[in-house]
Amino acid sequence: MHSPISRRVLAIGGALCVLSFGIAACGSSDNSSTSTSGGGASTSASSGGKAQKVGVLLPDTKSSVRWESFDRPLLQQAFQAAGVPVTIENAQGDKSTQQQQAEQLITNGAKVLLLVNLDSGSGAAIEANAQSRGVKVIDYDRLTLKGSAAYYVSFDNVKVGKLQGQGLVDCLNKAGGSTPSIAELNGSPTDNNATLFKQGYDSVLKPLYDSGKAKKVADQSVPDWDNQQALTIFEQMLQKTNNKIDGVLAANDGLGNSAISALKARKLKQIPVTGQDATPQGIQNILAGDQCMTVYKAVKKEADAASKLAIALSKGTQPPAGLVNGKTNDTARDVPSVLLTPEAITKDNIKVVFDDGFLKQSDVCTGKYAKLCTDAGL
Repeated sequence: MHSPISRRVLAIGGALCVLSFGIAACGSSDNSSTSTSGGGASTSASSGGKAQKVGVLLPDTKSSVRWESFDRPLLQQAFQAAGVPVTIENAQGDKSTQQQQAEQLITNGAKVLLLVNLDSGSGAAIEANAQSRGVKVIDYDRLTLKGSAAYYVSFDNVKVGKLQGQGLVDCLNKAGGSTPSIAELNGSPTDNNATLFKQGYDSVLKPLYDSGKAKKVADQSVPDWDNQQALTIFEQMLQKTNNKIDGVLAANDGLGNSAISALKARKLKQIPVTGQDATPQGIQNILAGDQCMTVYKAVKKEADAASKLAIALSKGTQPPAGLVNGKTNDTARDVPSVLLTPEAITKDNIKVVFDDGFLKQSDVCTGKYAKLCTDAGL
């Protein structure tokens, strides 16, 4: 994984506890689709003129189930409630498709774009074109390096990685043993978020490697967050290490499940595996003991913040006071940002994702997982 090139300006609050290793550390629909909604003037609290059109550009369905299962309906609902006309597109992982979708949205009158880029190069090109035509862009979840977005809305992604690193350490401590062998299964090298996640978990794990308290036996990025490629990569890691891997820092639940699948295929014992996104599959794996933790990012809060900014831009009004709470450097300038706080989820606090309404028990507690849910008090 390449070293981070995005510098966070906002201070990361809080510190993670001292590790028992003896080191202290601070502590993502099946097809490309379109949906439209909205109409006339807004009925929301924000004042201003008639709302102009908004376009949403989602990246794919490979990197995470969140884009279609959570972000699309949440954004659709928010704009519809505000009376803002919106079109939502999904590029299905194709950069040229996403650029064409952006062009079509602008041609059709969109004055605000909410962009989840597929990489910074194509994202910056979309933003430069939009800017030349008087269209404002909000970077959603992923920062576009050297872009021209008006705002950036995401979670504190370095902290996401720190929670993953600390979570893996905690799980390895519970598993016992000494000098654990750790494999790192990183996200896509073209996704700046993956760079930030790695920055976070390496800040926890590298001191352990340097001190000899843990050993890094594999470290590889997964192109486009592709779970099938992750399975192949992790199988190769097992082959090269003669199955001697004691823990897996997997950057999200999909990659984590790929590692779990490979371990089961070889009939190897359960080992600590991390994740991110609190997907139904990830939560099921935690209930089953196959995954030790995930990171919950309250997508509803992210979608709410992004839609509020987009609605304000569409009406030419100011965003709600206090919403923008920091700045993020895109290597060329500081972008006004909304940075939200992630939360580590283990079996001990798994109820959080249900109590928040993020997941329904019917999403998770099916088949063989029904009893596991009951045993967990769900």
